[in-house]
Amino acid sequence: MKGKVGIGVRTVVRVSGEESEGLWDFKGLRGVLGFDVVSEGELREKGFMGMRKTKLVCTIGPACCSLEDLEKLALGGMNVARLNMCQNAREWHRDVIRKIKSLNEEKGFCVSVMIDTEGSQIHVVDHGAPSSVKAEDGSIWLFTAQKFEGSRPFTVQANYEGFSEGIEVGDELIIDGGMAGFEVLEKIGSDLRCKCTDPGLFLPRAKLSFWRDGKLVGRNYGILTLSTKDWADIEFGVSEGVDFIAMSFVNDSGFVRHLKNYLSTKSSVSTKVVAKIECLESLQKLEEIIEASDGIMVARGDLGVEIPLEQIPIVQEEIVHLCRQLNKPVIVASQLLGSMVEYPTPTRAEVADVSEAVRQYADALMLSGESAIGLYGQKALSVLQMTSSRMESWGRVENQQSRLHQYQLGVSLPDRIAEQICKCAAEMANKLGVDAIFVYTKHGHMASLLSRNRPNPPIFAFTNDDNTRRALNLQWGVIPLLVDLSADMEANISETIDLIKSGGMLKERDAVLVVSDVPPTRATPMAFQSIQVKTIT
Repeated sequence: MKGKVGIGVRTVVRVSGEESEGLWDFKGLRGVLGFDVVSEGELREKGFMGMRKTKLVCTIGPACCSLEDLEKLALGGMNVARLNMCQNAREWHRDVIRKIKSLNEEKGFCVSVMIDTEGSQIHVVDHGAPSSVKAEDGSIWLFTAQKFEGSRPFTVQANYEGFSEGIEVGDELIIDGGMAGFEVLEKIGSDLRCKCTDPGLFLPRAKLSFWRDGKLVGRNYGILTLSTKDWADIEFGVSEGVDFIAMSFVNDSGFVRHLKNYLSTKSSVSTKVVAKIECLESLQKLEEIIEASDGIMVARGDLGVEIPLEQIPIVQEEIVHLCRQLNKPVIVASQLLGSMVEYPTPTRAEVADVSEAVRQYADALMLSGESAIGLYGQKALSVLQMTSSRMESWGRVENQQSRLHQYQLGVSLPDRIAEQICKCAAEMANKLGVDAIFVYTKHGHMASLLSRNRPNPPIFAFTNDDNTRRALNLQWGVIPLLVDLSADMEANISETIDLIKSGGMLKERDAVLVVSDVPPTRATPMAFQSIQVKTIT
């Protein structure tokens, strides 16, 4: 390789100090290594192999926006807090973002922030109630684009003046993909007079769709993928330092690239773009959208309006598999535990649905209304946490890990070498039964490649970039830690192992597989893209 790339595989037995006694002392390590309190607690209670790998995303709403509630969600395992810009004023969102940042700084959490743009959708501006309202069977409602102040009983204000264009008497009006249904009785100008035929819960900012003869009424609303409001929300997110922007109703990769280029000019800090797959057009250009994005959200609620319901499971599995092939984190979202908006326990079918998403190795699971407006948000989060942990454990015990025939992502020789190193490292970690994988990374690339291979041990990613640390919060199995990295790879490894060992987290005969992509120096010419196995004595 002409001295540019070195690959070393070696086993090292390390002797360093005496074993710590009594309880593990994490407080010092939290400051030095950037351990968040939840990962720390899991490691203390369950050990390396018991740490949860599936990441959890919670939508923040009026039911969980207080500092106390946010702290409880963070303690319950929330890795990413999602803010839906369809809901509430920007001042409300700013307050939530700053509460989360204060919890990170003062209480030792590592919760990332995602904002979700409104996008090209027809939705409800007002339905006459401050929160949710029940649409009763046979009740008559007026849907209108007319703007009015206050509330009008049985009157729904839509956000787009042309929402009723092309709609005929007899068509079905579906709320939020099936939460409630109406039949169009009469067109009065641009307004629609409708009768409730499927009673259900009518949530704030609910989305509207129309069906005719069992098929979605396809129409070109002329609404931009990113509206003027969306761009203002994006500016707001950048100014508040959010970590992810979820882009709604993406139907072309060009929109994703345009947003990423724009974000690169606004800040030196990298804000990741997550494309939401929720319309038929996005499925038709799926691979190019995934390649252009930093991550994907499978928004099953809206997607289920545009394709037959029976196709949702296979489409979900295909998206999750393709995202893993292309090394992009994927979130499975919408109605995971929908019944828990109103009830304290999920249905057995919902638990099975969550288990299937974990079995498919989705990077993250997301709560929507369950946490935002539900009565039992913290319980819903605990269900995700317990179910994902149990399924991960079962998969290891039963050797259910699927072998992934991987795409080759890299073009240059160093990139191809990095892919092969991470693939081999994951296989070595599983076959050798090591306790953990340590990866030292500047920008998170090697950590994401390791995550792609879904190894059994947890992946501890050491980085000196706080933005990289928060971005890795969506990657399956990665526990990101903030450290000072020097150019001397051996010194980095030695110092972090000594610190973790002094805290009691590494015990005698523990084995750690070490991967790095820190650039080489004259002192450590073989440190770049290397694998080492260190046994603690």
